[in-house]
Amino acid sequence: MSERLQPGEVAPEFELPDADGAPVSLSSLRGRRVILYFYPAAMTPGCTKESVDFQGSLPELEAAGVAVVGVSPDAPAKLAKFRQKEGLTFPLLSDPDTKVLQAYAAYGEKKLYGKVVVGVIRSTFIIDAEGRIEKAYYNVKATGHVERLRRDLAL
Repeated sequence: MSERLQPGEVAPEFELPDADGAPVSLSSLRGRRVILYFYPAAMTPGCTKESVDFQGSLPELEAAGVAVVGVSPDAPAKLAKFRQKEGLTFPLLSDPDTKVLQAYAAYGEKKLYGKVVVGVIRSTFIIDAEGRIEKAYYNVKATGHVERLRRDLAL
């Protein structure tokens, strides 16, 4: 597992397909702040709650110049169904080989119902307009997380 990213570090560059299979790179978002969040699986209760919360805050985030991007190991087809079902309008990216998840230390050992398993560690990063980590949140809870981000961004 990679070392956890720290504020001030350059955010690892990536290019991943979105729900429609179109490539999205971190560098294509340069010039604005980005909330990059990693979640275990589309259409599961916690991931749905977190994504719907981001969608509900999207107008305010976008007005403040902040883009939202979600990443999971799900295939683009599953992401498209998730986007449609929940009315999500921000990019959902597919990382099936978990290379980007690992680059952000958002994949590895975690506890699930008291057992140690290997999987996606729910994590969120605020990346500044120059591509540096502003804040890194690991092992976040889906409920209340977006509200905490809004407070930290002073929105």
